[in-house]
Amino acid sequence: MSPKSPLSPTTRSTPRRHRERARDDRAELHALLDEALICHLGVIAGDAPLVLPTCYGRLEDTVYLHGSSAAVSLRSGAQAPVCVTVTLLDGLVYARSVFSHSANYRSAVVHGDARLVTEADEKLDALRAIVEHTTPGSWDHARQPSRKELAATAVLALDLTEASVKVRTGAPADEEADVATGAAWAGVLPVRTTFDKPDPCPLLPPGVEPPAHVLARVG
Repeated sequence: MSPKSPLSPTTRSTPRRHRERARDDRAELHALLDEALICHLGVIAGDAPLVLPTCYGRLEDTVYLHGSSAAVSLRSGAQAPVCVTVTLLDGLVYARSVFSHSANYRSAVVHGDARLVTEADEKLDALRAIVEHTTPGSWDHARQPSRKELAATAVLALDLTEASVKVRTGAPADEEADVATGAAWAGVLPVRTTFDKPDPCPLLPPGVEPPAHVLARVG
């Protein structure tokens, strides 16, 4: 599917509140997924919902998630309806009334039937996508997965056909009466994600410095 293809709303993926915040640009969905680092995978495990945070990667119009082959979340999500959500918090919105306090954010919700990845080449490509998404440069720097590690790892694939994006930006939306009083400060406190100085493993030999792909993440 082309990144220029618009999102096609379905009953599940159509926002019902604050519809003005909905976006229909597939490229905006891709950009959001590429910027965020953690998603939440929602499945039905037995007779109860289960939502877990996990790392992920994207290849074109497919999101890949991984975990232990014995994980309940992955076993429950294989060949079954799942929901994957991603949120980036851009700011806390302080309003003149507590009712109008809010947050500036970008979020994506993806629905679909996940499939278990069994083909060897796709599984390696998926794992590489996950590693390179969260820790760019690590796939070629660190040891590749062994057969035993691959057997112990399950990978789910979820296409982005049924997805929605919502975005809130800007100042607080106060009532006119609250604006007129001017009694309380109002505005936005921006939120940014940054990386600090690398903390080396204590088992590293002396003199081993962080590689360029690690230092490149430090703000």
